[in-house]
Amino acid sequence: MVAPAVPELTEEILHESIDARTEVLAALRELGPPDLVQLIKQAPRNPGKQIGVYHHVTGVDASSSASLAAYINTLTYKENHQSSSKIVEGVYCCYNAFSRLDMRVHVTIPGSVDSYCIDERGEKRVASDELWLETYLCSVLRAYSYADDGSGDTIRKIMGVRRFNPVTNTETEHRFLQAAEQLFFRGWQLGSDSVVQVPNNVSNHLTTGLLKYFHTTGRFASGINLFEKLRTKNVEVSSLLAKVLFMGNEEVQAVRVLHESVKQSPMDYVMLDTQAEFLMKKALNPNQEELKQDRLRMALGCADRSTVAAPSEFGTWARLAEVYVAMEDWENALTTLNSCPMFTYQDKDAPIMPDPKEIYLPTLPETRLDEIDSEPESKYSEQVHPSLLSLRAAQYKGTFKHAYSILTEMTAKIGWDQLLKIRSNVFVMEEEYRSEKQPPAGQQGDSTKRSASTDVLRGSPGPPINGDEHTDDEKSTNGDSTAATLVAENGDRGSTADQAVEKPSHTVTPEEAKSGNEDSEATEEQLSRFNNKRLCERWLDSLFMVLYEDLRIYTIWRTEMAQYRAQQMQYKKSAEEWEILGSLADRLHHQAEAVEAYRACLSIRFSPKALTGILAEFEREKQTRETVASVIRLVTWQYRWYSEFSPELLYTIRTLIEDEGALKVRSIIQATSLPQNVLELTHHYAALCAAFRSSGTEG
Repeated sequence: MVAPAVPELTEEILHESIDARTEVLAALRELGPPDLVQLIKQAPRNPGKQIGVYHHVTGVDASSSASLAAYINTLTYKENHQSSSKIVEGVYCCYNAFSRLDMRVHVTIPGSVDSYCIDERGEKRVASDELWLETYLCSVLRAYSYADDGSGDTIRKIMGVRRFNPVTNTETEHRFLQAAEQLFFRGWQLGSDSVVQVPNNVSNHLTTGLLKYFHTTGRFASGINLFEKLRTKNVEVSSLLAKVLFMGNEEVQAVRVLHESVKQSPMDYVMLDTQAEFLMKKALNPNQEELKQDRLRMALGCADRSTVAAPSEFGTWARLAEVYVAMEDWENALTTLNSCPMFTYQDKDAPIMPDPKEIYLPTLPETRLDEIDSEPESKYSEQVHPSLLSLRAAQYKGTFKHAYSILTEMTAKIGWDQLLKIRSNVFVMEEEYRSEKQPPAGQQGDSTKRSASTDVLRGSPGPPINGDEHTDDEKSTNGDSTAATLVAENGDRGSTADQAVEKPSHTVTPEEAKSGNEDSEATEEQLSRFNNKRLCERWLDSLFMVLYEDLRIYTIWRTEMAQYRAQQMQYKKSAEEWEILGSLADRLHHQAEAVEAYRACLSIRFSPKALTGILAEFEREKQTRETVASVIRLVTWQYRWYSEFSPELLYTIRTLIEDEGALKVRSIIQATSLPQNVLELTHHYAALCAAFRSSGTEG
């Protein structure tokens, strides 16, 4: 299989990339950045002049110094056949997150291979076999953690990263799982996803990587064997065993495992959460509607108990809120969401490098496809309206993204107006709080209208306009309302949106309640008058404002679309704007409108994000040919930007083969009217499924 091209970033000063990496070692928190490969080149005619170039890489076998030196040798082979300059030296840096060391292999060409490691203080140490085992496991986990999901978002974050598949057959799988078994109970040292407050034996980057591997490749039997062995040492592992059994459709066995294990460890929050997740999934099965309420009641019991077992974990409270949403108990859902402990998002460790002198991003002939190659040029000339760029919800990550998703799901089910009514029933609103605090009518009028502490958040508030009008979904297609366009001035656009979507009035946060009255007893007495209402957390109040902004822009867009269609006029936007609108509709759970926007984007230029959005719809609708055509283009785009491995795309191919059979999928790929060299890239993914003996590959 052809390897991705080699990007090159040229150093201003020789070895500055290595020095920059050494400087940040002490600041690394989790799995560490992608591996760094630095090469020294010189022209044969001028041996005195040396140039330093570097690139990053994931998925290379880091089990020994020999395997890393072999990678550098493959680069020298490529270079000697393609360029006038010659590689004379190379350094491969690979981070060991267990021991917090940077493992390095220095290759001199021709000549020796020297391996050592650098600690956080920048001092050299000897590299032992045990350290290489740790490094190998970290390397595989990083390959999955830094892999792109097909949308291109991860690829664009770090320039010039070659991404390889770390586990390509059953032999390398055996080595990976053996290393995972040996180091399993040290996995908590690697840290965890940003939604987990405290890493433990079953919630950390190692277990996340293992579950993602089994989910991607379908190697459930290997996962069951691994976790069965580990379960004998610690009953906590039962939750992971159950998750893999559920993945492999062994539901009866998974329920048995959880039943036995919860008896031994009744307050294990991960097991309780796994039970709640399974029961919710069964409850929402449309084929068994009559069992829905019973299963949701059981899920509620498990989710409620898990919040008692782990009150400081976001995941347990979020699950409880999701169960209430499924039960359509909106007040409890909102109250539970308000109780979620929120954490600052910690992004993955990324390389911090000085600005390169030159950047060389070559394209392999095998990845040439006209529609994809034209993407970068057209992308940067597009105009995007500021109102679309300022949507804060697009930047949410971690706990805030998850909480926002729950809030938007509630809005999609009951509408914005109803959500605001429930909010005012559950939380103390600013108007009622101030009217209790300042009874005189004259004073009350002024304080209700304006407050210095809240003006920044809510702008200049006006009274609610839409009382008992329709929900935003109905109004979005109402041709009678006159909406200003998204390219109009802010003032006009704002006034129209106020008519379409009611702006939420401000709630009282705990901080305001405390600071508003120095006499704490008086404050308690006042609050008791609000029929046991709660104080809304500041972050949730902010989420409502962000949701209002999303709905406002969405409603304007849909109203404009309806008006233009009624007048049989073309509604014009740039590709970037369509991409943002598609993402906005996705966030608000309007799948059909999201697909419409993504299609409009793709009609102008290629966009991996838009195509990934449409691919999800094709998979839901079981449209095999369209799914294959989308995957071929996404795989080619990934290769174009040096990535031969995307777990999500491999999973899509695997599930297609499972449903349709390998022969049919290969035939559909081959029947596509695209160049053969492009088709071979997707055939490579299908061949991986055959190597793993996935279901459907026998034929």
